[in-house]
This record gives sequence, structure tokens and C-alpha cells, in this order.
Amino acid sequence: MTPSSDDRDDAEAVVRGFLRDVRSGERPERAGRYLAARVRAHQGRPGAEHGVVTRTPEDYADHVRDMLRARGPWTFEVTGVEASDGYVEARWRQAGAVAAEGSARRRPVVEHGWARYRVRDGRIDEYWIDAREQAAPAPGEVLRYTAFSTDPGGGNPAGVVLDATGMTDAQMLATAAGVGFSETAFLLPGPDPVGVRYFSPRAEVSFCGHATIATAVAVAERSGAGRMRLATAAGQVEVVTDRADDGTWRATLTSVPPRTAPLEDADLRGLLSALRWSEADLDPGLPPRVAYAGAWHPVLAARTRARLRDLDYDREALADLMARRGWTTVDLVWRQDATTFVARNPFPPGGVVEDPATGAAAAALGGYLREGGHVGLPAVLTVRQGEDMGRPSVLTVEVPEDPGSGIRVSGSAVALPAAG
Repeated sequence: MTPSSDDRDDAEAVVRGFLRDVRSGERPERAGRYLAARVRAHQGRPGAEHGVVTRTPEDYADHVRDMLRARGPWTFEVTGVEASDGYVEARWRQAGAVAAEGSARRRPVVEHGWARYRVRDGRIDEYWIDAREQAAPAPGEVLRYTAFSTDPGGGNPAGVVLDATGMTDAQMLATAAGVGFSETAFLLPGPDPVGVRYFSPRAEVSFCGHATIATAVAVAERSGAGRMRLATAAGQVEVVTDRADDGTWRATLTSVPPRTAPLEDADLRGLLSALRWSEADLDPGLPPRVAYAGAWHPVLAARTRARLRDLDYDREALADLMARRGWTTVDLVWRQDATTFVARNPFPPGGVVEDPATGAAAAALGGYLREGGHVGLPAVLTVRQGEDMGRPSVLTVEVPEDPGSGIRVSGSAVALPAAG
């Protein structure tokens, strides 16, 4: 029998009350109001359980009190409750501290929890629980993520320092060089908007899309989904994070207002020479321009996928031209269909041959296409990047109709496994 809407509402109310009063640690003595006389508790998600225990309400209250004694007070935030298929699923975020191993000091930790509850006769009689705990990073600590992929083997790796308070420019540059990724983001915690700086292994850059996506997901994993505003050297950038049902995190940034400029004939000749392309290799429907959405990128559209696939450029000549013009990457694209583009981004100023996913260039491309009338508006575009270098990435680019609006770039990000 399918539960009625009243039944679902009642079950959801029971779970919300249980989380608010008992699981939060506020009133563990109220466990009997929400739990059946005997409750089966599965450790792990359905089909992936790694343990089952049976608890009475008194047992559960004692369990919460034991956690409080071990950890001290914590903050508890319910981030989602939804009734479906006879069950109620809930998510929460719990922030507190635990004793560091071998030390009297306590380290901050954040737990992200998920549970599925079965409610019968107004009481929870069975549930499945899955929780993941993360330590808060120390000041200056580098986290490593890959952006625009759910696979650690894909996307564009970025370093993330969530607390760069007190770090000098030289320290940030040395840290980025030590990480070795194309960019590392350094957050400067403070009043909204939060300051952020981006460094390649060789220099500071005004804005970096993939490091922004990685940073937003790193913050969300520790503080929950939401919205944050970043004060970048290019201007204010808003980022929104959310978590899918499968547990993967996704972030959407809104760029500063984009603009384009002509690509001078001499610069076009220099680009083609360094790339070892000819004018016949260019798509006449997408003329060369220089585009900006936080950083400047020449946009060259290849006539064929084969031309884009065969990337063999003069690194010294291209790096010299880009340094003189202040370009961050070169955005080479091939238009697969009306809303799908394949991209490659040479990045010699950053000390790497090619970027596997470039959020700033994707935003600039969206602005270029809008300004040139090359897409119907509003548009949702897919940019595929990194395929030819073995790190496939997918960037979703939303182009609003308003010519003064920022471009939205979305993608997933996941933490990289620790080295060693």
C-alpha cells in the first residue's frame, strides 16, 4: 500500500523531531518519543551495510551522551529531510572537536551524515546510517581536488588552501609551485565576501574557474551546501554548491560581466605561427576574438576535430606572445553541434603544456558566443575538455540573454587521494 500524504507528513515530522531533539544532543532523554521499543540500526547504506545493532530508546540516549562526553558540545544542522517510498531520508552536518591522538589538544571536525528511517505507528523502528567525518584543515594546509569531473583520474587538479591568513605572496607562490598543479587557490577568511587569490607555479593570476569550483566544494564538504561570495582580483564572483542524491558535490560560479575585443592581425599571425596552424584551419563561422570573464583568452575555433586533436605548438614562442599580451590561456575550440564544444587550452604561462578544464575560459567563451550572436539565447552549453590528454572534463555553461550579466559555469569536484 502506498503511504498517503498524511502518513508521509507524519513520518517526516517524527524524523524531524528525532533529529532536532535527540540526534542533535539537545534532549537525548526524549528518545522514547520517537523510537520504537526496539530499533534495528544498520551501519551503512542499504545493500552496503557493515554492521547491524539493536537498540532501545534508552540505549540510544546513552549512545548520544557517550558522544557528548567524548566530543563535547557540537553544532548540528539538518540540511535535508524528504519522505519517499515509505521511508524518510535525512541529511545533516555536525561540527565539533575531538581529542587529537597522543595530545590533550582537540582538533575541529565536521561530520556529514545521511540516514534512511522507517516509521511505523508513529515511531522509528529501523534505520540505515552513513556518516563521513573530516578534520578542519590547519592554516596554510593544502587540500587537493580535481574539478569538472567526479573521477579523480579526470578533470583539472587544483590546490586549495582554506585558510591562507598571514601567508605572504612569496609563500603562496612557493606553495603553488610545490603543489605543481596549474593553479592553487588561497582563501583569506573574513567578512563577506571572502577574499581569494590564485597562483600558478609561476605567477599570480586574476581568476581561475576550476580552482574556484574546487574551493567551493572543499568548503561545502566542511560547512554544508550553500552560497558564498568571493572577492577575486577580477571582481566579485558568486558560487553556489549543492549535493546530488549519489553524494557527489557540484558547484556553479557566476563570472564577472564578460567582454570581448578584436584580435589584432599581427597577434593572429603570431598565434597561428606558434600553434603551427594556418588560416585555412579556422572555422569561418566563429571569427577569432579575445574574450574576458575574469581573465583574457584568445578564442580560435578549429574547422575540424582533427585539427584540434593535433596540438603541437612552439611553447617558447606562444609563452612569449601570451606574456606580452597578458593572456592566461589560449581557448582552442571545435563546435560539435549548436550547443556542444570541444576545447583545448594551451597554458605555458602556468608552467604546463595544457589545461584539462578551464572554467575562466569557458565563461569567456560563453560571453564571446553571446556577444557575437553565435548561439540562441538563453543558452545552456556543454564544453568537453581534457579528452585528448587523458583527463576528460565536462563544463556546463549557462549564457543568460541579458548582455550585461555574468556567465554561469558548473561542474563537479572530488578530493584527490593522498599521495604515497
